[in-house]
Amino acid sequence: MAISVFDLFKIGIGPSSSHTVGPMRAAYDFVEELRQRDLVERVARIEVKLFGSLSATGKGHATDRAVIMGLMGERPDRIDPAIVTPCIEELLETNTLMLDGRLAIPFLWTRDLQWHEECLPYHPNAMTLVAHGHSEELWRNTYYSVGGGFVIDEGQAERGELDQDSTVLPYDFNSGAELMALCRMHDMRISELMLENEKAWRSEAEIRDGLWQIWQAMQACVDRGLQQEGVLPGGLNVKRRAAALHRRLLATSDDRSLIASTFGAMDWVNVFALAVNEENAAGGRMVTAPTNGAAGIIPAVLHYYMKFQPGACERDVVDFLLAAGAVGILCKKNASISGAEVGCQGEVGSACAMAAAGLAEVMGGSVAQVENAAEIGLEHNLGLTCDPVGGLVQVPCIERNAIASVKAINAAQMSLRGDGEHFISLDKAIRTMRDTGRDMQDKYKETSRGGLAVNAIEC
Repeated sequence: MAISVFDLFKIGIGPSSSHTVGPMRAAYDFVEELRQRDLVERVARIEVKLFGSLSATGKGHATDRAVIMGLMGERPDRIDPAIVTPCIEELLETNTLMLDGRLAIPFLWTRDLQWHEECLPYHPNAMTLVAHGHSEELWRNTYYSVGGGFVIDEGQAERGELDQDSTVLPYDFNSGAELMALCRMHDMRISELMLENEKAWRSEAEIRDGLWQIWQAMQACVDRGLQQEGVLPGGLNVKRRAAALHRRLLATSDDRSLIASTFGAMDWVNVFALAVNEENAAGGRMVTAPTNGAAGIIPAVLHYYMKFQPGACERDVVDFLLAAGAVGILCKKNASISGAEVGCQGEVGSACAMAAAGLAEVMGGSVAQVENAAEIGLEHNLGLTCDPVGGLVQVPCIERNAIASVKAINAAQMSLRGDGEHFISLDKAIRTMRDTGRDMQDKYKETSRGGLAVNAIEC
């Protein structure tokens, strides 16, 4: 299985990569299958069945809306977030779905959109789409949103495939130990090795341009988040804080408090992360990094570097994202980046490890120091549960990104102060994340049936 850095960093919309981006992509793929079979014009009704975690927190994560937009022919990387609410309101008013954006078919929300608590065999995030003709079933398929916007269908799941990419890479690796050995054997930095692997898909110019576009999308998300105010949607009445905090930072000329005077940059890291995750919670334009629930961490740490490091440049952005991508690939291959599968350790923990590795890379860390930074970032998020209050990616998700961003910077600093030697390897930390995820009860894996999700409501 070959995974590109562009598989981990994808432009989409909020609030969730596994519950919004993935389901929209699955619905779009289903329509594409109908097109390929010349069945679109014969469809009289579409049936949507959401299972497991997609059912448990689907309303809070806008899974229902995402599927509808996918059926209308919209893709998460191209859709204008502003059209979602008007399209859904029109559907609810007319009971009509514009399949593939062109064929009007009846769609009754309470009949054709079904929520099932049961989990299907291969992954907690499952959905089945069924296309009916006037007198017969035309086509059906089941999809699994396996985290970070990745989607596989029933056939791939049965074959044990995480994706369809079988590209042969010049420096393929399946563990941190293999990655470090390859770097040492060929005298490469992690970002250099990743760049050579990416050339299996596209030219160096395309890679650099693509990663710069990812960075621009991250910047645009932060900029929007720093301007927007008010209350986030969903009913919890959570107020946006990034804009007000940003104004205070710009206005502060002499804050002599201990924390402000010795950790002043931390305020900027916090505000960058809050800006991204507030935009995510509002359904705005996002970059999965590697998921939406953890989308603020890598942008916050990279913004921190670009703002405070003299001489920071475009090349640093590329190297940061490539090194971060290497760690994300290891997490995805050997554990999971899906909160529904291993809890928030798979989302925030993986993102923290990725950001720590990226920062250590551009700060001149050795291969061992970069691996150590990633391990520290992940190790101290092990056991982190996924328990979103009300099924919304707001509490504790928004603040959790800010805390993990600062943690990633500290992890990089600790590794750079050492020589790269450490007791627990990144591979062992990832394996522990996998095992811990298996041990977690289902109520702590994106179902909102335990932890803060329950206690916050009871209080």
